[in-house]
Amino acid sequence: MANATIIDGKAMAADMSDAITTRTAALVEQSGVKPGLAVVIVGEDPASQVYVRNKKRTAEACGFHSVQHSLPEDSTQDAVLSLVDDLNNDPAVHGILVQLPLPSHLDEQAITQAIVPAKDVDGFHFQNIGMLTAGHLDGAFVPCTPAGCMLMIEEQLGKDLSGLNAVIIGRSNIVGKPMAALLLKANATVTICHSRTKDLPAVARNADILVAAVGRAKMVKGDWVKPGAVVIDVGINRIEVEVDGEIKNKLVGDVDFDEAAAEAGAITPVPGGVGPMTIVMLMSNTLQSAERTA
Repeated sequence: MANATIIDGKAMAADMSDAITTRTAALVEQSGVKPGLAVVIVGEDPASQVYVRNKKRTAEACGFHSVQHSLPEDSTQDAVLSLVDDLNNDPAVHGILVQLPLPSHLDEQAITQAIVPAKDVDGFHFQNIGMLTAGHLDGAFVPCTPAGCMLMIEEQLGKDLSGLNAVIIGRSNIVGKPMAALLLKANATVTICHSRTKDLPAVARNADILVAAVGRAKMVKGDWVKPGAVVIDVGINRIEVEVDGEIKNKLVGDVDFDEAAAEAGAITPVPGGVGPMTIVMLMSNTLQSAERTA
């Protein structure tokens, strides 16, 4: 089994959370500004409900003003846009997050782009994406999952990734593409792979840093991993496994953990790896937004 270092996202996130709580208290004391995070959820998707609960709990623990707006599944586009507009204009709110996926009758892009860039703590607004792509990280909000992944990579390899090959499996706007921009900024040589990539295992085997973000359970096998590589598993997949004759739900990543851990130098587990970091980066972005306001 594993000779790899297990990257403990839960512990890293807890440390960051403490630091954010301290900074928040200082901000409130100095300026009277309390970071405000508003989460909008449409419909009853159970996974989304869990995420939103976690975000709300973390925000409250950090000392934030935390608001949740739960809209019914059949809400109209106009109703959602009107709520976003209200939040854009609410001085007590510094970060607005619309929980994705939205019900299929709503236009996801129109809604995410309606959030003002200064409150777009998810980093999905084209202005923030453009700044990230251009390498202007100071004024931009970076999407939370890639931002968290970068901190885990830096902890293993340092901030300068010159000379290292990074391979990202998955080209989504939420993880794959922003991840590539961050790795490029840190001087890595970056390859983005996806469903049309030829001989994916061979490309993956070339990676000093391998980021899996495809949403397919245990797709990345041990023989895809270069010995000593840092493996970041962004996937969260529910699979059914039999335990003592009972069928149970289990969370697994996009990487076959046991196989990959035998080859990798360091690897993130699922759960307890990237997930907790994503939520704490959301708090970090919201605090930054509040500090800019103050």
